[in-house]
Amino acid sequence: MAAVLDSVRAFFAHSIFTIDAENAGDVVARETLLDRAMGPNRRRKSSEKIRRGRVPAEGLALVARDRDGHVIGTVRLWNVEAGGNADGTAIDALLLGPLAVDSSFEGKGVGSALMRAAMLEAKTRGHGAILLVGDAPYYERFGFFAAKAQHLVMPGPFERSRFLALELVEGWLEGAAGMIVPTGRMLASAPVRRAA
Repeated sequence: MAAVLDSVRAFFAHSIFTIDAENAGDVVARETLLDRAMGPNRRRKSSEKIRRGRVPAEGLALVARDRDGHVIGTVRLWNVEAGGNADGTAIDALLLGPLAVDSSFEGKGVGSALMRAAMLEAKTRGHGAILLVGDAPYYERFGFFAAKAQHLVMPGPFERSRFLALELVEGWLEGAAGMIVPTGRMLASAPVRRAA
């Protein structure tokens, strides 16, 4: 991941922001940004059911930082099974989201930079496809289309026209059908203290 992020950093060296790997110190800033950007109902979405209690895919939790190092954008990708193919073989994929940018940095290319860095890192790590639920007009410019996800379903309610997919490896989602199921590592829970 270091090589990908170094190239992204070099590209944005004279920019108002940089792209970096998320670290433990970013949690509060990330959650605050997501609450502001996504609103109070963000944890009720079908995508959140897949992410709940899970760790993002290895190396695929990224943030954008302003010149002072503050988190101004975030994107994370999660390991999932994208249904199965005709012979019943499960198809590994990633679920992207949420992508959020601080409102004071909207229109400055932060979201696009996060998307491109996430897609490049996913491809570098050997992943075959990325799924997401989002606005088609925004994500189509990155190669995401509803047709690739037409036989897949999210758990709970979702808008079919907003369920999009991108193949990082051509034909990866060929014949994919069924429910999106989380497969990533579970969060380690804090030890429970018991009374003596």
